[in-house]
Amino acid sequence: SYGDTQRYRLGINHHQIPVNAPRVPNPHSFHRDGAMRTDGNLGGNVNYEPNRFGDFAQDPNAAEPPLAAGAVDRYDHREDDDYYTQPGMLFKLFDAAQRERLFGNIARHIDGVPQDIIARQIEHFRRADPAYAEGVVAALAALQEGKKA
Repeated sequence: SYGDTQRYRLGINHHQIPVNAPRVPNPHSFHRDGAMRTDGNLGGNVNYEPNRFGDFAQDPNAAEPPLAAGAVDRYDHREDDDYYTQPGMLFKLFDAAQRERLFGNIARHIDGVPQDIIARQIEHFRRADPAYAEGVVAALAALQEGKKA
């Protein structure tokens, strides 16, 4: 009980306080933010999977074993690779004003992101709806033109 009280008092990142920290040079964790964060919050490293940087990869051998009560396992949501029909249908429901707001919001948020990542994202928009990609490209161009003026 006393140990739990102290961990609660110190917060979720109690293991990062130097006296409690592991001695390995770079422990890997998916945890970000929170009270008592003392290690720079992992900088710009990604903490999700899948990602194009190859930092993390799912290991199918680490799946939970089935339960004794029956064939219980996790659902692999990646069996269906149609990630674009539903966003395309939603985009088609937007009126012109909603589309313009969407294009502007996306352009402002991805401005400054490396070009290769922007190109990959534009391709995702194109797969949902070609007009979606064209609108974002036009909004990005207008944003860049506005910066030059």
